[in-house]
Amino acid sequence: MVTVDLHTHTVASGHGTNDTIADMAKAAAAAGIRMLGITDHGPATLCAGTPSYFRSLHMAPKERAGVHILYGIELNILDGGAVDLEDSILAGLDYAIASMHRPPRKPASAEQNTRDYLQALENPYVRVLGHCDNTQFPCDYTRIVEACARNHVIVEINNASLKPNGYHQVADVNTKDNYVTLLTLCKEHSLPILLSSDSHGHEHIGETEECEALVRQVSYPEYLIVNSHPDLLFRR
Repeated sequence: MVTVDLHTHTVASGHGTNDTIADMAKAAAAAGIRMLGITDHGPATLCAGTPSYFRSLHMAPKERAGVHILYGIELNILDGGAVDLEDSILAGLDYAIASMHRPPRKPASAEQNTRDYLQALENPYVRVLGHCDNTQFPCDYTRIVEACARNHVIVEINNASLKPNGYHQVADVNTKDNYVTLLTLCKEHSLPILLSSDSHGHEHIGETEECEALVRQVSYPEYLIVNSHPDLLFRR
């Protein structure tokens, strides 16, 4: 059973749930989760947390309902590769995931998406690359994995993407195929990966079954899986 889930969202993400951090912690405890990451969407997401919200998180309790809580953010990678929170605030968070979402991002070519991913991966506060399986944003996985290896960024395998009718799928493109490509490249570079529920609210906390099946399929090394070795999150 997975006991670490580092990509979850509360009411402060602006959509999908009314659950508070306390609600999330109680549900995590009930699900046997020992370490929970709260990663609400960055300010460019409609109705999401403001800079002042993220600035205040360093004062929040590090343990709730017997669960160790990490406070992070899921940044938006904007057009041009910038992210939507300033470094002075990111410095006070435990970690940052960087992802592409529409909105705020507009459709772009695979080359533009790739360039913007590469720019975001240069940010020293970005520790995890979020759901780049997203078929709305085609990109060059070889260049992206090389950049992750160069910048010591962890690649996320997102359970919500892999579920049937996952919300990152378009047309007849299968996100699982994208992840097999990604995992094969990550394995070549001995790159750590993170299995995430991407739960908006408490309902799916700790759910990584689809991720686990895929990791077994490609025989990914257990010692490179952050859920089993959380210290990898803080290693550079």
